[in-house]
Parts: sequence; C-alpha cells; structure tokens
Amino acid sequence: MKINRSLLLFGVVGIAGLLVDMAVLALLHPFLGVYGARLVSFIAAASTTWLLNRRLTFAGRGAGVGLWGEYVRYLGLMLGGGTVNYAVYSLLALQFQQTSLWLAIYVAVGSLAGMSVNYFGASRWLYRSQG
Repeated sequence: MKINRSLLLFGVVGIAGLLVDMAVLALLHPFLGVYGARLVSFIAAASTTWLLNRRLTFAGRGAGVGLWGEYVRYLGLMLGGGTVNYAVYSLLALQFQQTSLWLAIYVAVGSLAGMSVNYFGASRWLYRSQG
C-alpha cells in the first residue's frame, strides 16, 4: 500500500502539534481550568502546525491569499477538526480523571479523531495543487 507523502508529513507535523498542545495544556490547566486551557493549547498547536505544514507538507502549494490570509484560513479550517477534537476531549474529561497525564491522553485521542477532517480541508481547499 502506497502512503501519500503529504498525508505522512501531515501526520508527523500533527505529532509536533500534539506535543505543543499537551505541553501548553499541562502548563495552563491549573490556572485556566481544563476547558479554558484547552482552547489556548489548541491555538498554540494549530499555529505550530500551520508553520510546519506550510514549510514541509504543502511546500510549493501556495494558498494565494497572502501570509495573514493563509494563517486565518488555516485556523478556520482547523476549527472543523478542532471541533471534533475538542468534543472527544471534553467527553472524556467529563467522564474520567482530569490529571495532566489523562488530559494528555484525551488530547491525543481527540487529535486522532480530528486529523482526517483537518487534512482534507488543508489539502483539498487551502493548499490545493495549482494547475
């Protein structure tokens, strides 16, 4: 089975974003609560993945809207998968333990759930092949 290069890179970049997400969540959840900290950690992770995806995964596939426009559109697209991600995270956090370790696990499960939505949006809409 041939694995699509951009999908593989998207997954690797997603792991980097997941690590940022988990670190920010672990640092902020004592101060902002499990849901407020999750919103901040999502924005940090999405910003990280935007930077990495535009340089690695979708290099050479311009968005054609300028840097700021690309960032705003990317964040907007990531809200689709982020909504799925946050819903899974929230359901798990409501039902189970809320320690840093378990919250990190819930973030990982949510991230897997939202990844396909995010990849589809980024590859088919924002960074679609030119020509």
